[in-house]
Amino acid sequence: MDKKVESWQLKQRQSLPLEAKIVMSQERIRAWHEHYDGRVFISFSGGLDSTVLLHLVRQIYPEVPAAFVHDLPFPEIVDFVKQTEKVTTFRPKMPFNKVVEHYGYPVISKRIAQYVREVQRARGETATKRLRLTGIRSDGSHSPMAMISKKWQYLCDAPFRVDDRCCNALKKKPLKEAEKMFGSPFVGVRADESSQRTQTYYLYGCNAFNLRRPRSWPLSHWTHNDVWEYIREFSVPYSKIYDMGYESTGCFACMFGAHMEKEPNRFQRMRTTHPNLWKYCESIGIPEVLDYIGVPYNG
Repeated sequence: MDKKVESWQLKQRQSLPLEAKIVMSQERIRAWHEHYDGRVFISFSGGLDSTVLLHLVRQIYPEVPAAFVHDLPFPEIVDFVKQTEKVTTFRPKMPFNKVVEHYGYPVISKRIAQYVREVQRARGETATKRLRLTGIRSDGSHSPMAMISKKWQYLCDAPFRVDDRCCNALKKKPLKEAEKMFGSPFVGVRADESSQRTQTYYLYGCNAFNLRRPRSWPLSHWTHNDVWEYIREFSVPYSKIYDMGYESTGCFACMFGAHMEKEPNRFQRMRTTHPNLWKYCESIGIPEVLDYIGVPYNG
């Protein structure tokens, strides 16, 4: 059964020593594997969290397969994935440049991008548009979390389209193919990564059996420091991209969260370490978008 988690429980679990967190994760992994009679797999991005997750799972079940789903990975991630055993690659049918062309650019956060998209696509003065700009629901009540903050409302008038659906095209759809082939996934997600993931953890805990697409988050109660501690303690190999100053290694052209980074941010660093990737960003209009949202990209 899916189990709701209280905020105090999450804080308590996050404060545990790594050894206790490992035991909790192993319990969730075993429960998931047993529930699906071994018809499970690891969603493996080549990033730190999924690298630790893969190591944890395969310490118990060495034969569990992994699926690599990506469109714009750093070359160091690709090299690392190739060196990892039992990993199958699934590619999206629509590449990133076509996603941007068809939908729009991923900026600020998924929530803000969704709300801006709804305003930009609104036909006339709809209830949804009013909700996103004022937070006023149809019944007259007010919901601050349902509106675009004043800071970002100017994005609604941007000379480009903003959109939150890139992950659906680039990751979720290919992941469905992996689910058909392998079963139900283990995913390397931590609750502390965003408020949305924290709220999801409160609702379902680590193992969400009753979702339309069930998934397991065995690292939910871990922190970024726990991940590094595990890697060092158990000498887990990881992609050398993390030794080049990068903290986030998702799609290299993604702009979610870029406005929160200290300089040098991911794009400033990319211009030095991966000039060819930056040229690709230039070819699809990333610099103009960064200019508009106030994110520097010059060194």
